[in-house]
Amino acid sequence: MPQSSVPKFSDLISDCHRSAVHLEMRDVYGVASEAEDFAEWQKYGRITPASVEGRRPWLDLVQGAVRRGVEIRRARVVSVPVSEYIRYEHAGTYLNVAAGEKVRWLPRRLASALVLPGNDLWLFDNRLIRFGHFGGDGSSAGHELCEDPAVIKQCSAAFESVWELSTPHEDFEV
Repeated sequence: MPQSSVPKFSDLISDCHRSAVHLEMRDVYGVASEAEDFAEWQKYGRITPASVEGRRPWLDLVQGAVRRGVEIRRARVVSVPVSEYIRYEHAGTYLNVAAGEKVRWLPRRLASALVLPGNDLWLFDNRLIRFGHFGGDGSSAGHELCEDPAVIKQCSAAFESVWELSTPHEDFEV
């Protein structure tokens, strides 16, 4: 599907009924919408009240989906020692968890025997994938939808293999 016709994430999660899983595999994201928040974290070394309010639309979206019965899980494959960006992500993940997401972390060295997709992804109800494409600097290069049952099966298995080996957020130290 052309990137311009990929629905907004909020529409995809609204159409989700059972599960949404997110596999993240980059050590740096340079997404424009996070630039100010990341700079604030670098300046203060913590997630500020302004940062929490800036994340409110995402947190509300997650809470709404979880209230509807959608299980949301996020697995992050990261290099250790972690990048500054991953320390920033880790610092704010308590908000995701409080909103209802289940989040786990997997040191990349433990993923060597796993077969993983080439891109980050969201898998909705084991029926639809939204791949996230990124430039070398971590900037967003758009999204692509996939409904191919074979690809869905492979990506679901990849996510579950990461999930099984990973550490819950509350036990993972950066």
